[in-house]
Amino acid sequence: MTPQRVIKATGTLPQSVAAAKFTVTGKCLISDIIGEVTTQIGAGANNLKLISNPTVGADVDLCAVVDIDADAVGTVYHITGTLADAMIATTSGAVESQSIPQIVTAGTIDVSCSASKTGSVKWSLFYIPLEAGAKVS
Repeated sequence: MTPQRVIKATGTLPQSVAAAKFTVTGKCLISDIIGEVTTQIGAGANNLKLISNPTVGADVDLCAVVDIDADAVGTVYHITGTLADAMIATTSGAVESQSIPQIVTAGTIDVSCSASKTGSVKWSLFYIPLEAGAKVS
């Protein structure tokens, strides 16, 4: 099955909190999550990570943190799919695709920042529904 794509318009970073970015209905296999800096990130330490925040059960970090201190426009964020691996930030012209898919259940996928800094990121997510009516929006 071909993954479906969800693109979120560029948005400012959450300020020292986790904030819902995607809503998950049912059970879905996440094949790739990519963020692209559209407004430079403010200077100073700021740890970024993604979190699965299920309706039932406990939160699960989808990756370990990466410091996004002063990341430039065009910086791309992505994850390997291994929960313990840090998110990767690169300014190269190419990035690896997520090598290990992740299964998430109904709830949200949150973006978490450890500090209050300026900057905006546009997020894209590719997924495959694993049951009838499942989707990410």
